[in-house]
Amino acid sequence: MTQIEPPVLPQLTQFRVEPQASGLVHLVFDCPDRSMNVFSNKAIHELGAFAEWLHGSDARGVVVRSGKASGFCAGADLTELGVAYDMIVAAPPADRFDIAFNHFFPLSHALRRLETAGKPVAAAIAGVALGGGCELALACHYRVVTSSPRAIIGLPECAVGLLPGGGGTQRMPRLVGVDLGLDVLLKGTNLDGTAAVAAGLADVVVEPGEDVAAAEAWLLSAAAHARQPWDAPDATPLAHASYASSLLRERTRELARMLGHEPAPLAILDCIEFGLMQPFDGAIRAEMSVFARLIQRPEPRNMIRTMFLGKQASDKARRSGDVAPQVQAAVDAASGLVREAAAISPILVSAGFLRGTDQSAPVQPAVAADYWFRSHSEAAAAMRTLAQPLAGIVASLSDDDRLQVDFKVCEAGVIPAYLGGVSGLIAALT
Repeated sequence: MTQIEPPVLPQLTQFRVEPQASGLVHLVFDCPDRSMNVFSNKAIHELGAFAEWLHGSDARGVVVRSGKASGFCAGADLTELGVAYDMIVAAPPADRFDIAFNHFFPLSHALRRLETAGKPVAAAIAGVALGGGCELALACHYRVVTSSPRAIIGLPECAVGLLPGGGGTQRMPRLVGVDLGLDVLLKGTNLDGTAAVAAGLADVVVEPGEDVAAAEAWLLSAAAHARQPWDAPDATPLAHASYASSLLRERTRELARMLGHEPAPLAILDCIEFGLMQPFDGAIRAEMSVFARLIQRPEPRNMIRTMFLGKQASDKARRSGDVAPQVQAAVDAASGLVREAAAISPILVSAGFLRGTDQSAPVQPAVAADYWFRSHSEAAAAMRTLAQPLAGIVASLSDDDRLQVDFKVCEAGVIPAYLGGVSGLIAALT
């Protein structure tokens, strides 16, 4: 009889595998040379390789934990995401969807292979588990969260113009219900350990330092299982009618909030609408289909640059006490220029400028295929009057100073984040 050789553990650099005497293994997320774990392309493919190894291994179960005191995982490597955006939009239009789908689906596939490997998997969450980190935790069969205020779970992608593309739009509402799932996905609601347990998102809250032991105890207990609720034999997709009213309510609210100019919230609603009525393997592909179209748009790139990279630059300057006077001068000058232009052309307010001003102009009924003002002559003309003087305001600034200016004008609601602040507006109109 031919003896089957056990699979060879893959070589990993972003993770490490620590076998335990009990027959369990620890999958330790520990990105080298980073203060916080993020899902780079390398980390995604390593997770996929581990999941494939797990399918053929004799491991009794897996504890997924972080090797860093800073947290579990903060999400995607947004710098790499920007590189991917450039690669996609540089391709011929007919090829972009396939390129985007194939580039980003490996995380969703890896998580799916992890949860279907036939081995129980428990997450030990002692710090932030956001974005892709939350999606990794959701793909585990059991979640332990510490009582530390730093241990939070959430999906903040909407705030930077994206949607969770690793199954987050599908697992979250299936675990906590559609209404709370919508709050997490659209409003950025984060859950601490107590709230996560109450919502059905986590299984137990423990004191700091006890999370790994609690995860191991469950894996070694009779209660351990290796099947998600959506994979149960009697699991059935939701009837569309059971959640249609919630989607309509949130779609109406989102259109009023962002005046129909931000595609991410409506894309998230599409993922839920088309996904929850399908079996899970179809649902994650529906999610990625929506993601692959969203990522081709300029708004996510603009919002990542302003609300993430710009915020990082601004926070760094503030912490060091090195906020350059020319940054605030540029913010003040840009704000004054926008206010003067809006007084002449109120259409700017309906484009999302000067957030908080009376927005009595009609809300767009849906997000256009491109920037909406491309087909709106009055709005385009009003924005063009801003481009040249705004360019003069930031012409002498360094790239880092421009990042800070773009973040500050967006944070203040002067220029909408979907346009990318001063720099994005200039680029869109020149």
